[in-house]
Amino acid sequence: MDFALTDEQSQIFTVARDFAVEKMAPHAARWEEEKALPRDVLTELAGLGMAAIYVRDDHGSGLSRLDAALIFEALSYGDPSVSAFLSIHNMVAWMIDSFGSQEQRAEWLPKLASMEKVASYCLTEPGSGSDAAALRTSAKPDGNGYLLNGTKSFISGAGFSDLYVVMARTGEAGPKGISAILVENGTEGLSFGALEKKMGWIAQPTAEVRLDGCRVPGGNLLGEVGKGFSYAMMGLDGGRLNISACALGAAQAALDKSVAYMRDRQAFGKNLTEFQALQFRLADMETQLQAARIFLRQAAWKLDTKAPDATKHCAMAKRFVTDASFEVANMALQLHGGYGYLADYGIEKIVRDLRVHQILEGTNEIMRMITARALLAEHS
Repeated sequence: MDFALTDEQSQIFTVARDFAVEKMAPHAARWEEEKALPRDVLTELAGLGMAAIYVRDDHGSGLSRLDAALIFEALSYGDPSVSAFLSIHNMVAWMIDSFGSQEQRAEWLPKLASMEKVASYCLTEPGSGSDAAALRTSAKPDGNGYLLNGTKSFISGAGFSDLYVVMARTGEAGPKGISAILVENGTEGLSFGALEKKMGWIAQPTAEVRLDGCRVPGGNLLGEVGKGFSYAMMGLDGGRLNISACALGAAQAALDKSVAYMRDRQAFGKNLTEFQALQFRLADMETQLQAARIFLRQAAWKLDTKAPDATKHCAMAKRFVTDASFEVANMALQLHGGYGYLADYGIEKIVRDLRVHQILEGTNEIMRMITARALLAEHS
């Protein structure tokens, strides 16, 4: 087994990591204070090919899921909030590339790849979180188009993005009655709720997306009628890897900050690095992150190679990596003592940001359900 990255993959990681250190980390606190995504930084990332990472190379970068995991781990070393939003944008670009018509691909992918247009993904509703197939937003045929009514909640980029992929019910109850529909910002009947007040991811605008008699042309249907839920679930396999990578990169930053702090900080006449109990904590943190990294990259490889157990491994990786990353970030705060609780050291922001990674893209309890069902099916 060869765990080494190729020269190209190492270069991809280095470019993203350098960008994170130089262009993201110094400004992350300001973006949070301003509660605003940096559109200029997103445009710069698009210039590096990171806005359409696994879109086919006629319109995108044509990279693999493993490449994407490397990019998001590296970028999140600078700021997990902005990096996670970029992951959502990439998910939408992938959905249009994979399931859209040639006309939709030609119209939207160049704009998404350049970040001329920014995209968001709308699945969750106030009454259907983990039970996503129970969504009630409707899309009824109306002349040559669809009339949408309903509310989507917890939408990253609501009001900021230019395009929304909305999962809406076009047919029977359950997953087979759900379709994916493109809704442009500015469409009559599309509006947004007030910004949510959140624990973390504060630079990202999060709000309800409201559809009240929102009419779109029939050409805005993405793919086939009734296939939207399956598209959404396929998108979530990759989304879970990306969100895990974002957690991993930020946790690595927290560990590195801890090592630097412990080298400088003295107690009882010695540097903190000289205390064996604290050395053991660093060792455990390093071990957890290395194990998480290997697990994540294996899951990405399985998704790239279309392995039959890829969905199970994406779920397991999401659960393991996000839990391990939060534990490492939380321990980093503890190692900083009272200073870890202060915003100036950057640790408390990482802890707040990483907590939501255990919830979104499917809670870690749902990841356990997916894993258990796959395991039981294998032994039936």
